[in-house]
Amino acid sequence: MRTGSVTTPFGRRPMTLALVRRQMATAEIKRGKTVDKWKVFRDASAAMELLGIQSNSLAVLDALLSFYPDNELSQDAQLIVFPSNAQLMLRAHAMSGATLRRHLALLVEAGLIIRKDSANGKRYARRDGDGQIENAFGFDLSPLLARSEELAALAQQVFADRENLRRAKENLTICRRDVRKLITVAIEEGAEGDWLAVENVYVAIVGRIPRAPTLPDVRAVLEEMEMLREEVINRLEMQAISENLSSNDAHIERHKQNSNTESTHEFEPSSEKEQGAKFGGNTRPPSEAMKAFPLSVVMKACPTISDYGPGGAIRSWRDLMSAAVVVRSMLAVSPSAYQDACEVMGPENAAAAVACMLERANFINSAGGYLRDLTRRSERGEFSLGPMIMALLKANGHVNSLAG
Repeated sequence: MRTGSVTTPFGRRPMTLALVRRQMATAEIKRGKTVDKWKVFRDASAAMELLGIQSNSLAVLDALLSFYPDNELSQDAQLIVFPSNAQLMLRAHAMSGATLRRHLALLVEAGLIIRKDSANGKRYARRDGDGQIENAFGFDLSPLLARSEELAALAQQVFADRENLRRAKENLTICRRDVRKLITVAIEEGAEGDWLAVENVYVAIVGRIPRAPTLPDVRAVLEEMEMLREEVINRLEMQAISENLSSNDAHIERHKQNSNTESTHEFEPSSEKEQGAKFGGNTRPPSEAMKAFPLSVVMKACPTISDYGPGGAIRSWRDLMSAAVVVRSMLAVSPSAYQDACEVMGPENAAAAVACMLERANFINSAGGYLRDLTRRSERGEFSLGPMIMALLKANGHVNSLAG
């Protein structure tokens, strides 16, 4: 049985305070504690990089454990093994003597074993009259028992880091594929913009991936690649919106011509009763459910979106729609949610809705879900921008001037 005393190494081997602390820690092992020696070995193997040991160190540790007769390390058992170097070299796959000594020193330094040297440095056991080991000199395996929980935690950390690295690499691979193919299709189909410059950014990001990347390396590159993907998607979305606008130019011009004759009742809430009065008791069709407001009215109600327009200003419906694409991304509204809103409300009303949402961003928990709800209500003819616009005009002090 261990006595918990501190022993010093034989010969020229140095004594350190770290060795003293490790020996003292073995005296604090909980009474009756046991652990499967091979489980501890597997945990130490998994955490070998964190422990600062090598594969040959594990081969030596495996050989030492093979000299311990039981499968469980126990607090009340004799945990010192005393094989000769010749025996250890044989069980450590014919390891050379110099290599054996170097890795024994690494195991001691890592705090996995403790030397208990005799007066002359020899390893042996002294037995009593009944043949039981009374005292032994060799390598103490007590640190493996004392640190079993710590080694298990280190092994779990290694497994978790390995899984996180695998997932991060997988996400990076998918993101790289997305960006590469989006840039390729933009160049091949002649999308507007300096796509060669975007491609140069992509190549530069890929060039920063190390040959043997760590988890922080992969996460840093992944973050950059995701930002580039978002930028590419935004550019393509803005072009799609621009192309869609060209087909609506005539409608917008007609709207501008009639804007001076619009009365204030168009800004009132569209209740089901009012809808029924206009369409013979039936809910009005979604295609006719919303009319675009004058741009000047929208900008009075939603001045903040000007900061996101070309050059920091909104001068036309096209500018507002371009700004809405930027704000959509900032508010984490998905491209599909915004596209649905454009199809149901019309692109100018969808942009105006996003502008209103930007003004009330602090009061909206999920901008994407909010916009989808507005789109569904618009499809049923149950939503009008009137209340939102009027509320924001009132908040900005423009209601009286509008009415006048």
